[in-house]
Amino acid sequence: MKLRLPSALLLSLLSFAAVAQVKVGVVYSATGPTAVVGIPQKNTVALLPRKIGNLSVDYIHYDDASDATQTVQLVKKLLAEQNIDALIGPTGSPSAMGILPFVAEAGLPMLAPVGTPAVVLPMDDRKRWVYKTTQNDSLIADALIAHMKKSGVKTLGFIGYNDPYGESWLKEITAQTRQAGIQLVASERYLRTDQSVTGQSLKLVAARPDAVLVAGTGGPAVLPHATLIDQGYKGRIYQTHGAATPDFIRLGGKKVEGALMAAGAMIVLDEVANSNPSKKVAQDYIAAYEKLYGNKPATFGANVYDAGLLLQKAIPEAAKKAKPGTPEFRSALRDALENIKELVGTQGVYTMTPEDHSGFDRRGRVMMQLKDGVWKLEAE
Repeated sequence: MKLRLPSALLLSLLSFAAVAQVKVGVVYSATGPTAVVGIPQKNTVALLPRKIGNLSVDYIHYDDASDATQTVQLVKKLLAEQNIDALIGPTGSPSAMGILPFVAEAGLPMLAPVGTPAVVLPMDDRKRWVYKTTQNDSLIADALIAHMKKSGVKTLGFIGYNDPYGESWLKEITAQTRQAGIQLVASERYLRTDQSVTGQSLKLVAARPDAVLVAGTGGPAVLPHATLIDQGYKGRIYQTHGAATPDFIRLGGKKVEGALMAAGAMIVLDEVANSNPSKKVAQDYIAAYEKLYGNKPATFGANVYDAGLLLQKAIPEAAKKAKPGTPEFRSALRDALENIKELVGTQGVYTMTPEDHSGFDRRGRVMMQLKDGVWKLEAE
């Protein structure tokens, strides 16, 4: 006996099947030591585009608890069970480095909102699948070094994470200080979970540098800064863009007053000229986030938002060549992302090339100083 479906229902089912769906995995660290970065990223998933052209977009998202081992397991799960077309995340630099082999083997485009440029540099067959939605350290360091030279800094101390983020910053700052004629007189490392850096900071103070650079993120970036102040250090203290969180100000209080940082203009948006191309995009993102959560987002959330903007631009191009859910679509999506030019995001303007999968230029950073608990625009 044949079962006959009503024509209206059959048409409806056929129409549903004809609507292609793009699946995007998102992995963030909403718990654990990196949660201060991962929470605004998790919250931003709700603001990502649900429809791009004629395609619906489904976001399957997980918390890796700031554990690089869990990141690998979750990415494998997303590939095996969901057959995702792209990945946004993870939050942490160590986690991003850990999943590179699996992303490349699967031919999966990955939009990484992480600090370390090691996920995209030097470019190779694995890293060609990765696009980075944060400014490379070289761009931020360039602004910091220019400010140091202008301020008469001749000697510099460094303290950074003992992980890929800190390693990348030490490598970058060593090269740029040498080129600028600034002497790096002391270099110390610490863990994200450390409760004390007294020993390291005593060595820094003993070296008597004109300035110190702290390469940390969020709340953990406060520890070296505050310890240096407690030990009577009077020089300038610079932070990387990893310190661009409300927690840095809340936890640091008066001890981090005067901190200097280079980061995206979103942090000092009210002071940025209306001619800045990113201002309107950032304002729209902040307004949407505030409406949903009642507070302003940290820039880390904006890096996930920008990943959505990049996909919004690239997916229609990929769809001209292949169907979602296929290796051909993922490959076409990778190619489309690489061909993006002058896409305005919240953090700057993206122009990708085969050699540059971050895509930012100087429009992607400004100098600022913390004054009375508020970041204020500072001349480079």
